[in-house]
Amino acid sequence: MKRRKLIAGAVLLVFISSMLTFYLTRLVPLAYGGSVIVPREEYDLMQQYSKLFQVKNILTNDYVDKIDQSKLVDGSIKGLASSLGDPYTVYMDKKDYQDFTTQTTGSYAGVGIVVSVDNDGHIVVVSPMKGTPGEKAGIKSGDIIVSVNNVKVSGNNLDQAVSLMKGPQGTKVSLVLMRDNKLINKTLTREIIKLQTVSSTMLPNKIGYIKMTMFDENTSADFTKALNNLKTLGLNGLIIDLRDNPGGILEQCVNVANELLPKGLIVSTKGRNKKDNQVIYAKGPGLQKPIAVLVNGGSASASEILSGAIKDRKVGVLVGTKTFGKGLVQSVIDFGDGTALKYTSARYYTPSGVNIQGKGIEPNYVVELPKNYVVKDTPDLKGDTQLIKAYDIIKSEIK
Repeated sequence: MKRRKLIAGAVLLVFISSMLTFYLTRLVPLAYGGSVIVPREEYDLMQQYSKLFQVKNILTNDYVDKIDQSKLVDGSIKGLASSLGDPYTVYMDKKDYQDFTTQTTGSYAGVGIVVSVDNDGHIVVVSPMKGTPGEKAGIKSGDIIVSVNNVKVSGNNLDQAVSLMKGPQGTKVSLVLMRDNKLINKTLTREIIKLQTVSSTMLPNKIGYIKMTMFDENTSADFTKALNNLKTLGLNGLIIDLRDNPGGILEQCVNVANELLPKGLIVSTKGRNKKDNQVIYAKGPGLQKPIAVLVNGGSASASEILSGAIKDRKVGVLVGTKTFGKGLVQSVIDFGDGTALKYTSARYYTPSGVNIQGKGIEPNYVVELPKNYVVKDTPDLKGDTQLIKAYDIIKSEIK
């Protein structure tokens, strides 16, 4: 996810203030029979947003209780964002933004499940994080969240659902899930979710294994450290485990790709504005050793950028099942007052020019896990069929 910060204050707040000033300085004289000449652009804006200010004035003057103007403004801005019908475009007040920030920079109390919105507007579990209440309760990738604490939720109120699942450590939260057209009730106890995103070990034949659970602000540095440690041990080939990795910060994904890919294209992004049109290249020389990447339906967003680049550039192979299919890029505008706007600013394309939104990426080797098999925290070369396949591929390519 791409993040930007603005030095200036809230643009939308300034706009609303400007419009109010416009009304006060231009409309008051009209009430006394005068006339004012204004530029066509300002007049069109006045006409377009006149109803907004009519509603504001009615509520301010006639609503049964006194109005909190700041809440009125926040609600107006939230309405602008939600009117797009895009669950990834939201205005975040101070609490929302603080909750959002902890997902990529620190820790928080919650249930440890990552969610997204499917093509039908359902809130779907991308993946439960390892060792969290969500995983312990048996929540699986693909589960649809129907309600949280008896509040019905959908893609239209994604952020509300996420907020409801968070809360003080040790408190309970109830979820109703849909799985295989059956409703499932789960009651979970919130825990502190610590974001440790990279783990690694050396497998037999000096085949390295690195697992990344998401891409937060420390992931690429931790990945480089793990990779360098494996190199000192005589690395012959590498398995990267991106199963149930829901993505995260785009720059972190690009930094990891730079460690693996030779000079050439990693990803391109296309939006309406020039600043959102990027072509991002690897600097090289890359790992120059056999690579296999483990993926599944919980591998999304930045995970798909990395795995798509590795597959398209033929630097390595993908093993597992089709990925989630989130090919959108979000930007975050920090207004400097504790609030922010998160919005979809671009679509991303793999090196072969494919946008995988709603489609996912097919692995080179489709391998299912045994029924009821649960992937362990440490690599399992006896029961994990996907890992076994990736290991055999790397072993066969070691020179």
